[in-house]
Amino acid sequence: MRMAALILANMVPRLPYLDGLRVALLRAAGMKIAPRAILWGPVTAVPIGRLGNISIGPRTFLNTEPYFGCPDAKISIGADVQVGPRVSFITINHGPARANGQRGALPAPITVCDKVWIGCGAIILPGVTIGEGATVAAGAVVTRDVAAGISVAGVPARPINAPSQQLEQLQSSRDC
Repeated sequence: MRMAALILANMVPRLPYLDGLRVALLRAAGMKIAPRAILWGPVTAVPIGRLGNISIGPRTFLNTEPYFGCPDAKISIGADVQVGPRVSFITINHGPARANGQRGALPAPITVCDKVWIGCGAIILPGVTIGEGATVAAGAVVTRDVAAGISVAGVPARPINAPSQQLEQLQSSRDC
């Protein structure tokens, strides 16, 4: 049933009067979506059975083709967040090779606090917290926490708008 709901949600055309239908179908698929949130499809979630690991706050907007990789950790997106097209949220990575040649999975949650803006094609990696009011530039790869009110850009993402003496203090803040 949940898989069918996701498939139907991804088939809903991007028309303003159908946004509510898409959100209702994504809720039926297991996503936790607050009132007045808007998600333009299609949405990719891997694995499909873990859509319950995703929560989206009120008045948050996700543009087309968001990707959620959340097999063993949660993705929490706050209120009034703006997410550009083709942004990826990936909660799992692989560790270094062990003596037997296998690599262990290293899951970690992602938290996006309120009033964050994430540009087109950004990639948010496991264990990252993005502080309130922060900005992530298009194409950035976020490998570490982003402090509240800071803008980051690049690969890997680095602060671009804070005086250097403030960076250490800001980077230690993980509160939403």
